[in-house]
Amino acid sequence: MTESEIDAIVFDVLGTLVDESAGIRAGIRDLAPSLDDAEAERLLSLWQRHVDREQRRVVDGDRPYVAGDVLDREAARLVADAAGVDDPDAVAALALAGRRPPPWPDTVAGLARLAERFPLIALSNASRTALLGLNAHAGLRWHQVLSAEDARTYKPDPAAYRSAVTVSGRPPERLLMVAAHAWDLRGAQDIGLRTAYVARPGGDPPTASDRFDLHADDLADLADELDNAG
Repeated sequence: MTESEIDAIVFDVLGTLVDESAGIRAGIRDLAPSLDDAEAERLLSLWQRHVDREQRRVVDGDRPYVAGDVLDREAARLVADAAGVDDPDAVAALALAGRRPPPWPDTVAGLARLAERFPLIALSNASRTALLGLNAHAGLRWHQVLSAEDARTYKPDPAAYRSAVTVSGRPPERLLMVAAHAWDLRGAQDIGLRTAYVARPGGDPPTASDRFDLHADDLADLADELDNAG
């Protein structure tokens, strides 16, 4: 693959460009400051498992579509119950914690560098409302922001990736999907997008059978690889 074969870059956001876990973890700490580290991590895992499971149920047709904000409120309620907190205002604040994750240290500069050469499209399972706050908080630069909410589904449903193809006006093989989650890249591959894996803590690394076009340590490394490909 050469740089001239790519017309736009599509980025996953949660976990790839921002540390989603850190944002939720901070919200859990605010909810129950007395928790020890192990208990906070257990509650974080409870949140993540719920959201992942319910998104998959939507994709599989086992649950009618609901926006990510609904799933976040459900997860917040589960976490609050497990922590023994019944203050509705505290639970509501926790439900918004996922909108305030910090960017990874290389994210802002890496996006700015790549934006000089390519249109950048965000494609996230977060809701449109959540993305507005998240992008502002993290200082992310985009030419287009898409939520899977627009397709009323979640990645890795093919319909979510097709929304990026439609917006770009280009064939799928002219788009490069970037994510820290191998499952996300496999979904993009299924409809013909090129793929680039970026390593992040807590991501979903490739297996031995995965064949992605690029592998990068961070966005600076990704930009360097595209330079070399050109």
